[in-house]
This record gives sequence, structure tokens and C-alpha cells, in this order.
Amino acid sequence: MKSVILGMILVVVVVGGSSAQDTCSSTLSSLNVCAPFVVPGAAANPSPDCCGALQAINHDCLCSTLRIASRIPVQCNLPPLACPN
Repeated sequence: MKSVILGMILVVVVVGGSSAQDTCSSTLSSLNVCAPFVVPGAAANPSPDCCGALQAINHDCLCSTLRIASRIPVQCNLPPLACPN
């Protein structure tokens, strides 16, 4: 699930737009340091660099990105994401 979310975030990052989107995209791209944590079977805990990158991202930027990413499957005529806890 986490790798799917990171993948969707990266898709949203690539699809740029206005200046605000560019700022959001550039800060989201800093989450690449979190990739080892979100890949299944990888590190159990995020690195300090990952935690720092996540802390630096604007809350609205991250939430908007997650909302957009969660709509992608439906827009691709796929079932909505339903992830177990």
C-alpha cells in the first residue's frame, strides 16, 4: 500500500502546473529519500532524511496530493483503493 501511495505521489509530482503546484511538486520530490521505507520488505523505520523531508512538506500540499492520488484508480475505470489496516 505504501509503495502504491508513493508511486501515485510521484505521478502527481510529474504532472506540474501553476507556480503553487510547482512548489508543491518540488517539495514532494524530496520524498524520494523515503523510497527505501515504502518498498515492501525494506527498512522498518524511515531514515532521519525521510522524516526531515516529510516535515518540510506543506500539510495542504501533501493532503491535496493524497486526495488526488486516491481518485486516480476511479478515473482509470479501476475499483477505488480499499486497503486493509
